Amino acid sequence: MAFRTLLWFSLFIGLAFSAHAKDTVAPLYIGIDADLSAVAAEGGVAIQRGVQIAVDEINQAGGLLGRELKIIAKDHRGNPARGVANLKQLAKNNDLLAVVGGVHTPVVVTELDIIHQQNMLFLIPWAAGTALVDNQFSPNNVFRVSVSDTEAASVLIGHARSLQAKRVALVLERTEWGRSNYRSIRLAANAQDIDIASVHWINWQQKSFSEDVASIKALNIDAVILVTNAPEGAVVANEFHKQGLSKLPIISHWGIASGNFINLLEVSPSTLNLTVLQTFHFEKQTHPRAQHLLAQYRQKYGPFAANAIPAKVGLAHAYDLVHLLAIATRIANEFDVTKIKAAMENLPPYQGVVKTYSPAFSKDAHDALTALDYFMVSMDDNGHLVLPDNP
Repeated sequence: MAFRTLLWFSLFIGLAFSAHAKDTVAPLYIGIDADLSAVAAEGGVAIQRGVQIAVDEINQAGGLLGRELKIIAKDHRGNPARGVANLKQLAKNNDLLAVVGGVHTPVVVTELDIIHQQNMLFLIPWAAGTALVDNQFSPNNVFRVSVSDTEAASVLIGHARSLQAKRVALVLERTEWGRSNYRSIRLAANAQDIDIASVHWINWQQKSFSEDVASIKALNIDAVILVTNAPEGAVVANEFHKQGLSKLPIISHWGIASGNFINLLEVSPSTLNLTVLQTFHFEKQTHPRAQHLLAQYRQKYGPFAANAIPAKVGLAHAYDLVHLLAIATRIANEFDVTKIKAAMENLPPYQGVVKTYSPAFSKDAHDALTALDYFMVSMDDNGHLVLPDNP
């Protein structure tokens, strides 16, 4: 009897210790460093939600190598210095797996040094500056599922050409993102025989653009290519309407889709001749994987119409990136950034929501999307991005 009691006591202690050990296994963390409350908050929140849905799915399947995933979200509000401070804090976490960035190219440009000094794995689901991925670092710790400005330029200019535009004006924000697009668009325009008749720069928080629009009007150009975020984009669009240029094609990079553009407009979007660059739309990517994401989004965040989900590209890109990271971590079979990075460069084909990656990356190519994955949409009077009638 004493032996049986001792045996049961030993089993109880063993099970209790095992359960306690399981409970005390440290989780792994994915950091988010994005604008979650300022001009690109719609994009930042969409990114955070894409990460969260993917993390929930990974945890429901047992986590990563037996460890739960958790998120640490930090808001840089579009401020590069705050972004660097966020990364310094995240780098102190020994259980940090990777960091997912946000919308703003100028923030990530400033962060590249610390990303590589700290050997952090950095995933970009939005910021489009060419130099963010094509940087001077070797090895390169940055991977992107998003637009690259070099590729975007050919699509924006190609769309102008499809409208029979011969002479275009550029309106660019005065940041590294604007300068990146200026370099790329000039090359694409030369290649496609489009004349850039004038170039105009707008500062963050600038409230007037009347003189520049008057100059554009005097040139009698065929279209405008717009590279701004939502507040400045609305300033430009409002001024075009005031000066009687509502019918002039405005071919916009996707920055205006990262914030509350519709509420800053003084006219209905249908009054403007506006198109916007995108890579993902629930009515274009209709395969089961994308529909699964839509169902998960609605279950977690509410019964949104597919077109009404804000900043859908950020949601889809972040979701795919986290799942690609999880596959790479399982291939590496340990939580070592160098080995996970090598696995990211040698992933098997994967059906994501944006597309089938075959594969997503290689040693020399850390951009998963190309110009073939980009398309143009329009905006309805609710501010929702919609596919053209004849895509």
